[in-house]
Amino acid sequence: MEIKGYTYGYKAVKGTYKSEAAVKSREALMETGINWVCLAFSVRQKTYSSTEIYFDYRRSVPDLEIISTVEHFKKNNVKVCLKPMIDTEDGVWRAQIDFPDQTMFEEDRYWKTWFEFYKAYILHYAEIAEYTHCDMLCLGCEMLGTERKEAYWRDLIADVRKVYSGKLTYNTNHGREDEAAWYDAIDYIGTSAYYRVAKEGGASAEEMKEEWEKIAEKLEKTSERVKKPIIFMEIGCRSARGCATMPWDFMRKEFPHDENEQANFYESCLSVFYDKPWFAGVFWWDWSPTIYETLEEAAKDNDFNIHLKKAEDVIKKWYA
Repeated sequence: MEIKGYTYGYKAVKGTYKSEAAVKSREALMETGINWVCLAFSVRQKTYSSTEIYFDYRRSVPDLEIISTVEHFKKNNVKVCLKPMIDTEDGVWRAQIDFPDQTMFEEDRYWKTWFEFYKAYILHYAEIAEYTHCDMLCLGCEMLGTERKEAYWRDLIADVRKVYSGKLTYNTNHGREDEAAWYDAIDYIGTSAYYRVAKEGGASAEEMKEEWEKIAEKLEKTSERVKKPIIFMEIGCRSARGCATMPWDFMRKEFPHDENEQANFYESCLSVFYDKPWFAGVFWWDWSPTIYETLEEAAKDNDFNIHLKKAEDVIKKWYA
């Protein structure tokens, strides 16, 4: 497995990356043995149906903070995948961003405008990725409603390659790895691998492993068809009982704390995929830009964080 990675930074706002707490968080993350990090941050559009994407100078992470954070990881021999993401002000999942292919006035009227904004947005961060010598750039995250627009995506990829010389990936969602027709134009197939690998809370690592084996069979066929390696651009499980049945969940706060289930999720996944020749690696979701520092705090945290939990020991073992 080439990429022993983790996602960092998604919840950051202006000022977060340069804080003392963020520096401590990055240092703790690097102690897990990662050799890659996915630096994730978002800009916004007003609604899922807006055609304009904007940078909010009140809250969006400034370029200089991104550059200095990349440099921090690179100085510690950690490769960086830059991952700009889109969120919506109305709270609708970015996968729902979609427009009609034709209106009574003009074919692709809305798509043309949206992709003009999206290309400009991606090209901006592609230039930053080139300037900072980032090793990979992720062109989008879970943009499911846009994936059918092959010509627009191919045009965007071609323009990105004019300014950025590193590897390119795209982050689709689990179960959608065979949907887009343009993956031959990028270097890695990325997916949010929040696959359900347990039928009820408290499943063992061996039970989860059986489910991962089935998933691996399907993904191997995808990799062979497209002739591209696969990356889990996002994958994780909260430290709460029952979350392996719905690893994508971040809402069910009533689930009781369960570090074993989270650790079993990590262990089972890595034991299945670690040596697969078509599998490039993992960016676990996610390491908070400001992290708690005590066991007592870890025992109260039911989120995706693994710091000072049993899953952190699993990662250190596999990443050693």
